Amino acid sequence: MIEIAQYIRENLTHNILFTIGFLLLAGYFFGKIASLIRLPEISGFIIAGILVNSFTTGLIAAEMNKSLHIVTEVAVGLLALSIGSEFSLKKMRRMGKHIIIITIFQFCITFLFVITALSLFKLELPYGIILAVTACATAPAVIVAEVHHLRAYGKFIDYLFGTVVLIDALSVILFGMAFTLVTNYLDISSPDSFMIFDSFREIGLSILLGSASGFFIHLLTSKKNNEHEILIITLSVIFITTGISLVFHFSPLLLNIATGTTMANLSTHNHRVFKLLEPLTPPVYALFFIIAGIEIDPGIFLKMNILLLALIYFSSRFAGKYTGVWLGCQVSKTELAIRNNLGLCMMSQAGIALGFVLLIQTSPMLARIADGSPQKILFNNMMNIVLISIFLNELIGPVLSRYAILRGNQMEE
Repeated sequence: MIEIAQYIRENLTHNILFTIGFLLLAGYFFGKIASLIRLPEISGFIIAGILVNSFTTGLIAAEMNKSLHIVTEVAVGLLALSIGSEFSLKKMRRMGKHIIIITIFQFCITFLFVITALSLFKLELPYGIILAVTACATAPAVIVAEVHHLRAYGKFIDYLFGTVVLIDALSVILFGMAFTLVTNYLDISSPDSFMIFDSFREIGLSILLGSASGFFIHLLTSKKNNEHEILIITLSVIFITTGISLVFHFSPLLLNIATGTTMANLSTHNHRVFKLLEPLTPPVYALFFIIAGIEIDPGIFLKMNILLLALIYFSSRFAGKYTGVWLGCQVSKTELAIRNNLGLCMMSQAGIALGFVLLIQTSPMLARIADGSPQKILFNNMMNIVLISIFLNELIGPVLSRYAILRGNQMEE
């Protein structure tokens, strides 16, 4: 068995096609095992990724990670398009005020809970601010995958998608502000004073390009009846605009949400486009979560001081998210089933939080700090705290989301 594993590692896992096929098969089996013990398939996918990554068994070579990112980019595009398709103006007029109230309460309470908890455990305030803002973002991938798997729709799902989109947009803006303020406060030479402007520019241009993309797909497909042609046109436009967003550092998430929203509001006829994309999503989503597992290094769990802070961060985020959403629903007089369950869907944490971590890692500010200095160590510890929290949330998030969608949407399992 060891010889087979070594042969696979040395000769086959450097090939992208073999790697994708191997990951899909591993994800399938672990997804089935997860289902047998009444866990969501997504949890099985993440565990499969952890077990085959370069840090654990080494079955997947570390240099393959970059090649696999294209799958993540495609998955983000498709899941964001799916979220956007739920944003009709009719729905937003009916519940828009409620969603804004829920989002504001969720952000403020989560921020306060996390920063207070970290301060009590002696983490310096500037670093606590960055971690608290990062905690406010919610990863939509788990939510979309569970909604598709359960074939859920209705008022609860409308509230769910609306709240996720607004909390993530708010988190992106405020992270840019927080990071700029912190670098100035720490007196790091030549901080990126344009980060706040860049955050607004990123959101504005992403929405603008996404709206144009949605209009273009509508224009090219509205009078076509051939499903193959519609699928080819739609995928080509999504891939092109997502590629543009990555090259020019826009947000692929916001761009594709805007694409889906534009299409949904131009014509109800465009829902056939979303239905045509549905059969493509299961393998793409499976790979997305397997790759999320591949990125996790189990070694960070051996650093006890980091692990303790990460558990505090995770627990305070959990309490803040649920309390904030519950209070927001209470103030906006949302019905009981939504009030008690919506917060449980907000726990997943991955894409945007990882994006914040990468932004810190690649920022000119961090490059100017000497290796081994207290500031450098603190920033590295912060990134590990977020990574541990992502791991925990990506295992627990799918379970909570499934439970909450079934109860909040009043569905039978």
